[in-house]
Amino acid sequence: MHNLWWAILGGFVAAGATTLGAVPTLIGRGMSTRTADLLLGFAAGVMLSAAYFSLILPGIEVAEAQYGSITLAALVAGAGIAMGSGFVAWLNHAIPHEHFRSGREGGGVDSATFARIWLFVLAIAIHNFPEGLSIGVAFGVDRANGMSVMTGISLQDIPEGLAVAVALIGLGYSKWKALGVTALTGLVEPVGALIGAAAVSVSSQLLAWGLTFAAGAMLYIISHEIIPETHRRGHQNRATAGLIFGLILMMVLDVTLG
Repeated sequence: MHNLWWAILGGFVAAGATTLGAVPTLIGRGMSTRTADLLLGFAAGVMLSAAYFSLILPGIEVAEAQYGSITLAALVAGAGIAMGSGFVAWLNHAIPHEHFRSGREGGGVDSATFARIWLFVLAIAIHNFPEGLSIGVAFGVDRANGMSVMTGISLQDIPEGLAVAVALIGLGYSKWKALGVTALTGLVEPVGALIGAAAVSVSSQLLAWGLTFAAGAMLYIISHEIIPETHRRGHQNRATAGLIFGLILMMVLDVTLG
């Protein structure tokens, strides 16, 4: 229960970072596409590093201790990653949502019945849920690992929040509405953290699966959403530099905090 509360707190910290990132839009004039792609690349690097150093590697260590075989541990990790990425792929297919540039996706419910702003909210919520899930599962390992993942996710949520708010303003929404919507999308992170922490607290046997499942969910978002977006407008060099810096920063945080 103690780790559960820490996980929820970590989710709210990440949600707060998302909102904090949107605050400069209240006084600023906007953000260039080059800067946006650089910051999104940074976010991808943080998530990629967190997926491997804070989730997959600890997941393999836990599985090896449980099953007594490094080969079986690697297979468990692979299955967990596949399940996590498949789950987010299913969400992306099943839930109607709209991306800022690539348009509407998803099915199940006619997206025309939703106000456009809610389609954006759903798109970003699908993105943020794996981040919250990762925080919750990481706290299931120990507090140090949870703090490392929470710090890294929060750092990358700041530029993400800014990018979301700027995009909403560019579509004609007011600065205050853009701030409110950005804050709303961040609230899915404590929900994801609660689910992740609760799942691994039920049984220690689920910990390795939970860690690698969360990693797979994040890897899907990185490959399917973030990297294609950063390479869409010819700023791939800046985006790649941001990704490398974000990966290194998160690696250092994981080593020093975890």
